Amino acid sequence: MIEIVGIRFKDVGKIYYFDPDNHLLKKGDKVIVETTRGVECGEVAMENRSLDNKEIIYPLKKIIRIATDADLQKVAENKEKEKKAFELCMEKINQHNLVMKLVDVEYTFDNSKILFYFTADGRVDFRDLVKDLAYIFKTRIELRQIGVRDESKMIGGLGVCGRPFCCNSFLGEFQPVSIKMAKEQGMSLNPVKISGTCGRLMCCLKYEQDAYTELLKNTPKIGAIVNTPDGKGTVVDQNLITGILRVSLSKSPEASPKNYNVSQVKVIKDAQIHLDKKEIEALKDLEDK
Repeated sequence: MIEIVGIRFKDVGKIYYFDPDNHLLKKGDKVIVETTRGVECGEVAMENRSLDNKEIIYPLKKIIRIATDADLQKVAENKEKEKKAFELCMEKINQHNLVMKLVDVEYTFDNSKILFYFTADGRVDFRDLVKDLAYIFKTRIELRQIGVRDESKMIGGLGVCGRPFCCNSFLGEFQPVSIKMAKEQGMSLNPVKISGTCGRLMCCLKYEQDAYTELLKNTPKIGAIVNTPDGKGTVVDQNLITGILRVSLSKSPEASPKNYNVSQVKVIKDAQIHLDKKEIEALKDLEDK
């Protein structure tokens, strides 16, 4: 077992483990640490605790110090510098006629590097832009192309549900979301219905999937052949949440389907949920990051 502390560098970002180096830290404390990007100021998101060595990615770097008032003042100054750097970068992008959208700018705590995040539909030759920025700021410059999901996480906004984006509120990391999940959850495969503001599949499809997977184990799928109190029939619709099935009875196929609770039927032959090639082709772009 080894003692660690979890540090986060963005409000809703990934948590990284560090050696507390005999500091007893509380959630919300600001600390100065060394990262692969340089010296950074982070916030304690996970207080001191012991973890199994197998859960640690080595080398485990130590906390340099608890942030002082002077450190916090420098962080505030860097935020102001980032605003000016954003404006200057936008000017240079326009001068070079580059087809890219600048999303965010970050200074490392020690000002050893400035990171510019952008989105673009394809590859962008930004070598001349980097030269201009390096000449202006006299420090290392990194331009990093990000996906539309990352853009939404950085900028924030309101989702179709009327609440702040999940990615900007509480989701530390993105998880793969698939069209199959939407299909299994009985959603209409209309891009407008199943995609978020970023234009990709809604993140909530992922963290609700476990519940739907469990419900599907005990619920006949559409197309299943079942026995009902009124005889054999075929499931033509289902509501996984309420457990209500609509069944077309074999003895009266022209009649309207009847409703049954899942507990009232017995499966003779279950059906399979599958996507046809046309559905996959039409919606594949929604799965891309």
